[in-house]
Amino acid sequence: MPRVSKVQTLNDGDKDWLNQELVKRGFSGYEELEALCRDRGIDISSSSLHRYGKSFQDRLDAVRLVTEQARAVVDSAPDEEGAVNEALMRLIQEKLFTVVMEAELNPGDISKVTKAIADLGRASVSQKRLAAEVRKQALEEAAANAENAGRAQGLTKDGVAALRAAIMEGMA
Repeated sequence: MPRVSKVQTLNDGDKDWLNQELVKRGFSGYEELEALCRDRGIDISSSSLHRYGKSFQDRLDAVRLVTEQARAVVDSAPDEEGAVNEALMRLIQEKLFTVVMEAELNPGDISKVTKAIADLGRASVSQKRLAAEVRKQALEEAAANAENAGRAQGLTKDGVAALRAAIMEGMA
Protein backbone atom coordinates (compact mmCIF):
# COMPACT_ATOMS: atom_id res chain seq x y z
CA MET A 1 0.00 0.00 0.00
CA PRO A 2 1.46 3.39 -0.97
CA ARG A 3 2.34 6.00 1.61
CA VAL A 4 -0.23 8.65 2.40
CA SER A 5 0.67 11.98 0.81
CA LYS A 6 1.80 14.63 3.31
CA VAL A 7 -0.75 16.98 1.76
CA GLN A 8 -3.52 14.53 2.70
CA THR A 9 -2.43 14.72 6.35
CA LEU A 10 -2.78 18.51 6.54
CA ASN A 11 -5.50 19.99 8.69
CA ASP A 12 -8.45 21.56 6.85
CA GLY A 13 -7.19 25.13 7.34
CA ASP A 14 -3.75 24.43 5.89
CA LYS A 15 -5.18 22.37 3.06
CA ASP A 16 -7.64 25.15 2.15
CA TRP A 17 -4.79 27.67 2.21
CA LEU A 18 -2.67 25.39 -0.01
CA ASN A 19 -5.52 24.89 -2.49
CA GLN A 20 -6.05 28.66 -2.72
CA GLU A 21 -2.33 29.26 -3.23
CA LEU A 22 -2.18 26.64 -6.00
CA VAL A 23 -5.09 28.24 -7.84
CA LYS A 24 -3.74 31.76 -7.28
CA ARG A 25 -0.34 30.74 -8.68
CA GLY A 26 -1.82 28.95 -11.67
CA PHE A 27 -0.43 25.62 -10.46
CA SER A 28 3.18 26.75 -10.84
CA GLY A 29 6.01 28.13 -8.69
CA TYR A 30 6.30 25.03 -6.52
CA GLU A 31 9.74 25.91 -5.07
CA GLU A 32 8.41 29.24 -3.84
CA LEU A 33 5.31 27.48 -2.51
CA GLU A 34 7.56 24.99 -0.68
CA ALA A 35 9.27 27.94 1.06
CA LEU A 36 5.89 29.46 2.00
CA CYS A 37 4.82 26.11 3.42
CA ARG A 38 7.99 25.93 5.49
CA ASP A 39 7.24 29.45 6.82
CA ARG A 40 3.84 28.12 7.95
CA GLY A 41 5.48 25.12 9.65
CA ILE A 42 4.50 22.67 6.89
CA ASP A 43 7.27 20.35 5.73
CA ILE A 44 6.36 19.30 2.18
CA SER A 45 8.75 19.06 -0.77
CA SER A 46 8.13 20.87 -4.04
CA SER A 47 7.82 17.51 -5.81
CA SER A 48 5.04 16.43 -3.41
CA LEU A 49 3.36 19.79 -3.91
CA HIS A 50 3.63 19.34 -7.67
CA ARG A 51 2.08 15.85 -7.56
CA TYR A 52 -0.76 17.11 -5.41
CA GLY A 53 -1.15 20.24 -7.55
CA LYS A 54 -1.37 18.18 -10.73
CA SER A 55 -4.09 15.98 -9.24
CA PHE A 56 -5.96 19.00 -7.87
CA GLN A 57 -5.73 20.81 -11.22
CA ASP A 58 -7.03 17.71 -13.04
CA ARG A 59 -10.04 17.61 -10.69
CA LEU A 60 -10.72 21.33 -11.17
CA ASP A 61 -10.50 20.87 -14.94
CA ALA A 62 -12.97 17.98 -14.71
CA VAL A 63 -15.39 20.14 -12.70
CA ARG A 64 -15.06 22.95 -15.24
CA LEU A 65 -15.75 20.49 -18.06
CA VAL A 66 -18.84 19.15 -16.31
CA THR A 67 -20.05 22.70 -15.70
CA GLU A 68 -19.58 23.60 -19.36
CA GLN A 69 -21.36 20.41 -20.44
CA ALA A 70 -24.23 21.16 -18.07
CA ARG A 71 -24.59 24.69 -19.46
CA ALA A 72 -24.55 23.33 -23.01
CA VAL A 73 -27.26 20.80 -22.19
CA VAL A 74 -29.48 23.43 -20.58
CA ASP A 75 -28.92 25.91 -23.42
CA SER A 76 -29.61 23.39 -26.16
CA ALA A 77 -32.63 21.65 -24.65
CA PRO A 78 -34.64 23.74 -22.20
CA ASP A 79 -37.69 21.89 -20.97
CA GLU A 80 -40.67 22.12 -18.65
CA GLU A 81 -40.69 18.60 -17.24
CA GLY A 82 -37.24 18.47 -15.65
CA ALA A 83 -35.58 16.07 -18.09
CA VAL A 84 -32.59 18.38 -18.35
CA ASN A 85 -32.26 18.54 -14.55
CA GLU A 86 -32.41 14.78 -14.36
CA ALA A 87 -29.75 14.46 -17.06
CA LEU A 88 -27.54 16.97 -15.26
CA MET A 89 -27.93 15.17 -11.95
CA ARG A 90 -26.93 11.89 -13.59
CA LEU A 91 -23.91 13.57 -15.18
CA ILE A 92 -22.87 15.03 -11.84
CA GLN A 93 -23.41 11.69 -10.10
CA GLU A 94 -21.17 10.03 -12.67
CA LYS A 95 -18.46 12.63 -12.21
CA LEU A 96 -18.68 12.42 -8.40
CA PHE A 97 -18.33 8.65 -8.63
CA THR A 98 -15.22 9.09 -10.81
CA VAL A 99 -13.72 11.59 -8.37
CA VAL A 100 -14.36 9.27 -5.42
CA MET A 101 -12.83 6.30 -7.22
CA GLU A 102 -9.72 8.15 -8.40
CA ALA A 103 -9.02 10.48 -5.51
CA GLU A 104 -6.88 10.00 -2.48
CA LEU A 105 -9.40 11.26 0.04
CA ASN A 106 -8.81 11.93 3.69
CA PRO A 107 -11.71 11.26 6.10
CA GLY A 108 -12.85 14.90 6.02
CA ASP A 109 -13.06 14.86 2.22
CA ILE A 110 -14.92 11.54 2.24
CA SER A 111 -17.61 13.00 4.48
CA LYS A 112 -17.93 16.06 2.20
CA VAL A 113 -18.28 13.88 -0.90
CA THR A 114 -20.76 11.61 0.89
CA LYS A 115 -22.83 14.66 1.86
CA ALA A 116 -22.74 15.93 -1.73
CA ILE A 117 -23.92 12.55 -3.01
CA ALA A 118 -26.72 12.43 -0.42
CA ASP A 119 -27.79 15.98 -1.31
CA LEU A 120 -27.80 15.03 -4.97
CA GLY A 121 -29.94 11.98 -4.21
CA ARG A 122 -32.45 14.13 -2.33
CA ALA A 123 -32.49 16.62 -5.21
CA SER A 124 -33.17 13.78 -7.63
CA VAL A 125 -36.10 12.52 -5.54
CA SER A 126 -37.48 16.06 -5.23
CA GLN A 127 -37.12 16.56 -8.98
CA LYS A 128 -39.06 13.36 -9.70
CA ARG A 129 -41.76 14.32 -7.20
CA LEU A 130 -42.09 17.76 -8.77
CA ALA A 131 -42.26 16.26 -12.28
CA ALA A 132 -45.05 13.91 -11.13
CA GLU A 133 -46.97 16.80 -9.56
CA VAL A 134 -46.61 18.91 -12.72
CA ARG A 135 -47.79 15.97 -14.85
CA LYS A 136 -50.76 15.36 -12.55
CA GLN A 137 -51.73 19.04 -12.64
CA ALA A 138 -51.45 19.11 -16.45
CA LEU A 139 -53.65 16.02 -16.75
CA GLU A 140 -56.21 17.46 -14.35
CA GLU A 141 -56.32 20.70 -16.33
CA ALA A 142 -56.65 18.77 -19.61
CA ALA A 143 -59.45 16.65 -18.12
CA ALA A 144 -61.30 19.74 -16.86
CA ASN A 145 -60.96 21.45 -20.25
CA ALA A 146 -62.17 18.31 -22.04
CA GLU A 147 -65.05 17.98 -19.59
CA ASN A 148 -66.14 21.59 -20.24
CA ALA A 149 -65.78 21.16 -24.00
CA GLY A 150 -67.74 17.89 -23.89
CA ARG A 151 -70.58 19.50 -21.94
CA ALA A 152 -70.63 22.42 -24.37
CA GLN A 153 -70.95 19.94 -27.23
CA GLY A 154 -73.83 18.16 -25.54
CA LEU A 155 -72.10 15.00 -24.30
CA THR A 156 -74.00 13.03 -21.72
CA LYS A 157 -72.81 12.81 -18.11
CA ASP A 158 -71.53 9.31 -18.86
CA GLY A 159 -69.73 10.55 -21.96
CA VAL A 160 -68.08 13.38 -20.05
CA ALA A 161 -67.09 10.96 -17.24
CA ALA A 162 -65.62 8.52 -19.78
CA LEU A 163 -63.64 11.32 -21.44
CA ARG A 164 -62.29 12.50 -18.07
CA ALA A 165 -61.41 8.93 -17.05
CA ALA A 166 -59.54 8.34 -20.32
CA ILE A 167 -57.44 11.47 -19.81
CA MET A 168 -56.76 10.79 -16.14
CA GLU A 169 -55.73 7.22 -16.95
CA GLY A 170 -52.42 8.74 -18.03
CA MET A 171 -51.57 9.31 -14.35
CA ALA A 172 -51.58 5.64 -13.53
